[in-house]
Amino acid sequence: MLSPLQIASRAFGCCLLGVTSLVVLAQAAAPAKPAVGTQMTPAQTYDKLLTGMEKEFVDAAEAMPEDKYNFAPPASAGEFKGVRTFGDQVKHVAQANGYFFHDPAKPMVDNTADFAKLTSKADIVKALKDSFVQAHTYIAGITPQNAFVWTATGTRGGMSAFGIAHMMDHYGQMVEYLRMNGIVPPASRGSM
Repeated sequence: MLSPLQIASRAFGCCLLGVTSLVVLAQAAAPAKPAVGTQMTPAQTYDKLLTGMEKEFVDAAEAMPEDKYNFAPPASAGEFKGVRTFGDQVKHVAQANGYFFHDPAKPMVDNTADFAKLTSKADIVKALKDSFVQAHTYIAGITPQNAFVWTATGTRGGMSAFGIAHMMDHYGQMVEYLRMNGIVPPASRGSM
């Protein structure tokens, strides 16, 4: 028969082993940072930026409850007359991603009517996620040879940078909308 001290000691040892295993697994799952001085391709550079922005943007879109997707700050709260609703912010970025991250060899398709029909949070978030799939595909096609070659809409590198900056602008607006509704943005929750 084990004494209470032996039981506690074994339980502590099992917990310590479990925590150590989780730390090792987490480190193994995290991609290794390249060594300082490693040459990165344009696709790797832009994809890293896009991935970070995608995480923050999708998390923010998912954090807002569906019944608040029609929220826009009231005009009485300042210079907010005519601003987009939260859902419209998300739809706007999803649609704009189609512009910034489209194959320059193919003509642009006007899908404004399709985006106007999206009303549920699930449909809007799906369109957003689909737009990021398109963005990653576009960025994967950027090479050192074509990154800064002029196309009908600009350079691939320039369009990618502008597309990511555009997301950041609207992300900032969405953060304000979340906070106005008492919701701490997911990206801010771990840093408090």
